[in-house]
Amino acid sequence: MEKKGNIRGLLPLMVFIILYAGAGLFLGDFSKMPLLVAFVITSGVAITLNNKDNPISLNDRIDIFCKGAGDPTLILMVVIFILAGAFYSVANAMGAVNSTVNLGLSLLPAKMLLPGLFLVGCALSFSMGTSMGTVSALTPVAVGIATETGIALPLVCGVVVGGAMFGDNLSFISDTTIAATRTQEVEMRDKFRVNFSIVLPAVLINLVLISMAGGSGVVGKAYEYNLINIIPYISIIILALIGLNVIYTLGTGILVGVAIGIMNGSFTFVETFGVLQRGMGWMEDISMIAILVGGVVATMHHFGGIDWLLENLTSRIKSKKGAEFGIAGLVSLLDLATTNNTVAIITAGPLARDIADEFGVDRRRVAGLLDLFASAFQGLMPYAGQLLMAAGMAKISPASIVPYSWYSMLMLVMGCIAIMINKPNLKKAK
Repeated sequence: MEKKGNIRGLLPLMVFIILYAGAGLFLGDFSKMPLLVAFVITSGVAITLNNKDNPISLNDRIDIFCKGAGDPTLILMVVIFILAGAFYSVANAMGAVNSTVNLGLSLLPAKMLLPGLFLVGCALSFSMGTSMGTVSALTPVAVGIATETGIALPLVCGVVVGGAMFGDNLSFISDTTIAATRTQEVEMRDKFRVNFSIVLPAVLINLVLISMAGGSGVVGKAYEYNLINIIPYISIIILALIGLNVIYTLGTGILVGVAIGIMNGSFTFVETFGVLQRGMGWMEDISMIAILVGGVVATMHHFGGIDWLLENLTSRIKSKKGAEFGIAGLVSLLDLATTNNTVAIITAGPLARDIADEFGVDRRRVAGLLDLFASAFQGLMPYAGQLLMAAGMAKISPASIVPYSWYSMLMLVMGCIAIMINKPNLKKAK
């Protein structure tokens, strides 16, 4: 029998929104409700869910939760979190962060610091196809820039997240690109043409905005740097550009940083272990949040919450333009519920293809819209992996980054405009 959706399956999501967003709005400070505490409470609510007609035992419900929390993708994300924390700690202790930041401050005009950081993020994420790897590589540099110039930490982190989401949306080797093109059975180059034409104005506007946002504190000051100390960053950028797995990339960066740090006397061999542990400890809360989110999402899937979203969102579509907005809304809601844009695209993709065929929407546009809206919301959720990692490395609240994630906001605006004016209108495929 076909599984039917049930709004009760969304109860954990509703509880989380009330707890986190409600407390933040009511108290005027989102940090008053820590994310980890909110998700622990949400997890407790998720485990209490059950079917009225066919109830299952508490042990079975806990098993469903634990299987979702132990999903291989989530565990891999946790490993990346831990390695990123270790790399940041080593890079900071051996002088890589200060040297990299001071080199940039010495070479770039004051008004080009943030635009330069954004463009480097765009290039890196497009080349390596992962927003997580980009955030882990550039956030330490961003934090250093903020420390040296007085630019707000949430602002520089928002610039890094924006650059990371550029590549997540456009890269040919990104998971989201692969998921969007495969579910719609279209060529990657066609999906790229759709997305690039939509986001190009967003890129240009974002560059203008961030160039006006700060950087005046660096004028007239000499900055010292050591090119040898920059080698850890150069190594991970080169390895990322040639397509090496992000775990190998971060692992190599850690080893290079440790070797240079011992040679230049920044720390001894024995002290290295304490440096590594310090960085790993910075990412403990973020790792626990990612695990709990996986359990909550798996529980909502099992009890029909995600299916209810699918059924109710698509039942009201009446026109071609409505179909495109429906597809955009569908993948956006799934991304908000699952905190994983690739999973959201894979889940929405087959239904989006059916909607497109029924209302005559070009599947190439559908692939582009799926990826664009999922990637944009991924850069705006305070509980998404990208913002959690940036916030963890910068030691700030992830919610404080959201108002400065301007590129992700511009992506949404340009996506809605593209739907309303029916652009780009690609020629029919032969």
